[in-house]
Amino acid sequence: MSKQTHAFQAEVAQLLHLVTHSLYSNQEIFLRELISNASDACDKLRFEALNNNALYEDAPDLQVRLSFDKAAKTLTITDNGIGMTAQEAIDHLGTIAKSGTKDFVSKLSGDQKSDAQLIGQFGVGFYSGFIVADKITVETRRAGVKAEDGVRWISGGTGDFEVETLTRAERGTSVILHLREEALEYANTWKLKEIVGKYSDHISLPILMEKEEWKDGELIDPNDEKGGRQPGAMLKTGEWETINKASALWTRPKKDISDEQYADFYKQISRDFEAPLTWTHNRVEGSTEYTQLLYIPSKAPQDLWNRDKKAGIKLYVKRVFIMDEAEALMPSYLRFVKGVVDSADLPLNVSRELLQESRDVKAIREGCTKRVLSMLEDLAKHDKAPESTDGVTDVLSEEDQAQLGQYTRFYAEFGAVLKEGLGEDFGNQARLSKLLRFASSTHDTVSVSFADYKARMKEGQDAIYYITADTLAAAKNSPQLEVFKKKGIEVLLMTDRVDEWALNFVHEFEGTPLQSVAKGAFDLGKLQDEEEKKAAEEAAETFKPVLVKLKEALKDKAEDVRVTSRLVDSPACLVVTDDGMSMQLARMLKQAGQQAPEVKPVLEVNPEHALVKKLDGSVHFHDLAHILFDQALLAEGGLPADPAAYVKRVNALLS
Repeated sequence: MSKQTHAFQAEVAQLLHLVTHSLYSNQEIFLRELISNASDACDKLRFEALNNNALYEDAPDLQVRLSFDKAAKTLTITDNGIGMTAQEAIDHLGTIAKSGTKDFVSKLSGDQKSDAQLIGQFGVGFYSGFIVADKITVETRRAGVKAEDGVRWISGGTGDFEVETLTRAERGTSVILHLREEALEYANTWKLKEIVGKYSDHISLPILMEKEEWKDGELIDPNDEKGGRQPGAMLKTGEWETINKASALWTRPKKDISDEQYADFYKQISRDFEAPLTWTHNRVEGSTEYTQLLYIPSKAPQDLWNRDKKAGIKLYVKRVFIMDEAEALMPSYLRFVKGVVDSADLPLNVSRELLQESRDVKAIREGCTKRVLSMLEDLAKHDKAPESTDGVTDVLSEEDQAQLGQYTRFYAEFGAVLKEGLGEDFGNQARLSKLLRFASSTHDTVSVSFADYKARMKEGQDAIYYITADTLAAAKNSPQLEVFKKKGIEVLLMTDRVDEWALNFVHEFEGTPLQSVAKGAFDLGKLQDEEEKKAAEEAAETFKPVLVKLKEALKDKAEDVRVTSRLVDSPACLVVTDDGMSMQLARMLKQAGQQAPEVKPVLEVNPEHALVKKLDGSVHFHDLAHILFDQALLAEGGLPADPAAYVKRVNALLS
């Protein structure tokens, strides 16, 4: 193939501009990314060679080599992995093809530390080479093709790249960085070893560099032993040495691994700059044998809620890499967990389809799930929640955040995802219920567990009361809470969007039923004395004629109208039947573009409120009735069906 010029995909061109102008303070990540890519290429060769051993050609030992040429100002990263064809070079190096990676550019913020983290998360690490290079040459040949079918790819990181054929005896890929003047420090043995030790020490392949030794400079005058010498130099010896440990971390005894090494390995496999919150490393023996090294991140990734993003832990079989995102090994609600599972029982040719059916995989999944839940239970047991009640954790200052206990920090990042397990993992539902945390009418911070609530329940209280709302403020100020505040009864405030869905699967905690304060008729049971019940019954009877008129006026909006004693300061509120869909859930479904039934709520009125008393005999009865309903709708987070009509009615009465 003669030399051809191709234009970069638009997203790549924009990405290259941002990379070269925004990430200069995190320059060294380029080497981490290129070594990781080289390691991935070797893993892919090993996987394909399971069915075609000839792909190894005459070089079965997989490795990564680093070399530099100070005179030519180049740094080269070479692997003998799978390599690329010409079309693969065009596709992989000229476009962003992975699912979700087009979102990468839109997420760059100008924060150099977080942007550098995104480079790895979105799988666009190759382009980080342009942080230090003003030109990159890639020479590659795919395993199994002829030597003369090699490919050379060249770009200056602007709008286009060139591709041509070349003869390359070795399979694999060499990435040649033509270093900028200000990046020549990377043409240095000590500097490269430092970066490899920091980011890539736990790559299971050997990373090789050519040895150097010091040679004294020659005498200026050979006949004068005391004469001066020309400057000495470090010269390459022609021997190559391994500069990383080159053994899989999870295969080593735990006592031989430091916390720093565990953290460094996490950063390498997750492409995360932050240290993990915690981890577990175990060898499981029995009917199924495997090693697990699982991490819980300290921060949620940018794409945690991206439905198209594949998630899962790395799967190895007898230390042979099989797949990167083995979703079958971890339930969806634990998709934030990173790590490695190395099985001694699975076949080397395992596929994603086989993973879904394998009994061994089911046992591994259950074992990994229980291990992660045990980690979370341990964090929760030793957690120290913040003493201040200024607000929920996601609005605390950085100083307050730093004081949080580990489980509180975890829950602020991943609590909403964990709740998905209530509807996905019935076998562990009881364990998950104990791990949930909420704000409450007496605690603004998200720190109250069901067990905490039960321990504070009033004598005679036979239910755990809760309310769902869009925001903490809406929940705290809901009219439905008024009588609970008056009687000093704590109510859990649930404000995550997933709460409504999750609570469809949980109806009690350790024998105590959960009761929404916005569902069903008001009944505090033993907490309401006989005098209060009698007064409520008398009010309902006295107010009966007004209720009949209200039902007629609001027949298109309300399922029913009734007197309530749950209100103290507000004139009215809206509730739904015990088995009905909440109005909040119906709104959420509509906002998500899904079909939702029309919910006709029950209007409950406070007969002691001045506005409600005005209804009897008022010439504005019809307008007041609709205002009463629409204000109750506004108070619980909804909007009137006809806002203009609502405003017109209010203005008419005010004037």
